[in-house]
Amino acid sequence: MFHDEGLGIYLTKYIEENYHIPKNLTVLDGGGLGFTLMTYYQEYDKVIVVGTTSREGKAGEVFAITGEQMMAEGAIKKTATEVEITMMLEICSFHEEMGEVELISMIPEDIIEVKNGLTATVLRAMPKLLDLTLDVLKKDGIELQPKEGGMTFEAVVAYFANPKNIDPRTVM
Repeated sequence: MFHDEGLGIYLTKYIEENYHIPKNLTVLDGGGLGFTLMTYYQEYDKVIVVGTTSREGKAGEVFAITGEQMMAEGAIKKTATEVEITMMLEICSFHEEMGEVELISMIPEDIIEVKNGLTATVLRAMPKLLDLTLDVLKKDGIELQPKEGGMTFEAVVAYFANPKNIDPRTVM
C-alpha cells in the first residue's frame, strides 16, 4: 500500500472489530476490487466509500461529498481512491440504474512511500474519520451499536498492517 492510502481499509477493520454490523449494511474493503465495484454501484441503493482525497488542506482533515459533486469538481484526481471512484462513476453513468455514491475522505500525509500502516498524523485523525462515517450512516438511518472490548485504532493498524503479528484480540 501507499502508506496513508490504506486508511479506508483500517477504518473498515476498525468498524468490523468494534461495532455490530446490521443486516442492511455491507462493510467491505473495496480497495482492490477494481471493476467489481461497479456491481455495488448498480445493485445497492447507497454506496459509501472511505478513502483519501487530493483536496487542498492539512493532513488529517475530513470531508464528505457526493459522487455527483466529485464528478462536477472535474479536477485531476491524485489518489488511488479518487481515480477508482471517478472511473467507476463515469462508467456507471452510462447505465440507467445506479445507487447514490458518497465519498468520505481524509487528506493524507504520505501516499508516495510504499509502506503498510499510517502516518502518525493520519492515525491521530482516524477518530474524526470514524465520527464522520458514523454521522453519514446515521443520516441514512443506520446506527451502529458498539461491541464490548473492541480494539483501538493503533491495535487495528498494527495487526492488519502486519498480519503475522499476534492477534491482539486473543491477548486482551
